[in-house]
Amino acid sequence: MYIKKILWAVAIIGLLIFGGIAYYIYGAMFQPNTKFQNETAYVFIPTNANYIQVRQQLEPLLDNIDSFDAVAEQKKYISNIKAGRFAISKGMNNNEIINSIRSKNLPVKVAFNNQHSLEDLAGRISIQIEADSVSLLKAMIDEDFLKKNGFANATALGMYLPNSYEFFWNTSAEGFRDKMLKEYNRFWNETRLKKAKQLNLSPNEVMALASIVHEESKQADEQPRVAGVYLNRLRIGMPLQADPTLKYAAYQLPEYKNTVIRRVLNIHKEIDSPYNTYKHLGLPPGLIAMPDLSAINAVLNPEKHNYLYFAADAKRLGYHKFAKTLAQHNNNAREYQRYLSSQGINR
Repeated sequence: MYIKKILWAVAIIGLLIFGGIAYYIYGAMFQPNTKFQNETAYVFIPTNANYIQVRQQLEPLLDNIDSFDAVAEQKKYISNIKAGRFAISKGMNNNEIINSIRSKNLPVKVAFNNQHSLEDLAGRISIQIEADSVSLLKAMIDEDFLKKNGFANATALGMYLPNSYEFFWNTSAEGFRDKMLKEYNRFWNETRLKKAKQLNLSPNEVMALASIVHEESKQADEQPRVAGVYLNRLRIGMPLQADPTLKYAAYQLPEYKNTVIRRVLNIHKEIDSPYNTYKHLGLPPGLIAMPDLSAINAVLNPEKHNYLYFAADAKRLGYHKFAKTLAQHNNNAREYQRYLSSQGINR
């Protein structure tokens, strides 16, 4: 009788202990465990991160980090960490949080435009995905990659078409570059390749000319007319004489570092550079900036006209006056030069 009572007592204690453990496990797994006020919080888990790094990101977001530790260990998350961008919704429990950060890597929107160099582009991308600017630039200028895909250092910027794209946050530098190559090849479809061929231009040459058009005019409605002028000059063997190429050439020189050229002068026309289109016939070796899609399409769909010249319009800033004769152009140019002088813009 006494032994039976002991057994009953042991059984009851066991049930109580088991019940307590079960209650703790249930609470640890299924009770809400967030303390942020927004509807959603995001965590960015780096490639090859360890659990301590993950825990450091989660601790400010959770009510009870210790209960999360217990569930993470039970679900073997500690040894199976995935990199990426993950969402945690307000009111989630530990079980849901682990399921989310283990299997629901969310893409990010990566956007860029108007980058003047690969270095600028690498810096812009590095603040949007995990890859740093050094690794991105290294991937972008990789000689084997460029040669294999028909690019050189001077033309490589043209592979990156300004737009908004979806990437996983933990995309590598090579992964970013390779996807942009796919986007570039998709852009250069049969229709665009045919248009380029009709202009006697390669895709790289289209991009180089588009970069000049973009730097001359940011007005999408005017860009086809500007493109038409340059194509007319190329057709008759006339130098492009594009002022933006002079600025680009100047900015490569030490004496112009950290300066802004607001007025192109005769001294700039004497710069010894393959980008000086006053001295050298044809297109420059590569891009002088990243052109907008509107400028690229302007080159591929130029306005057909007989203009050979244009000068900035002092009465309609941002636009230009176009001319068929040098005499008419000189009048337009003098008018704009007078405007610059009146504004105290001398260099």
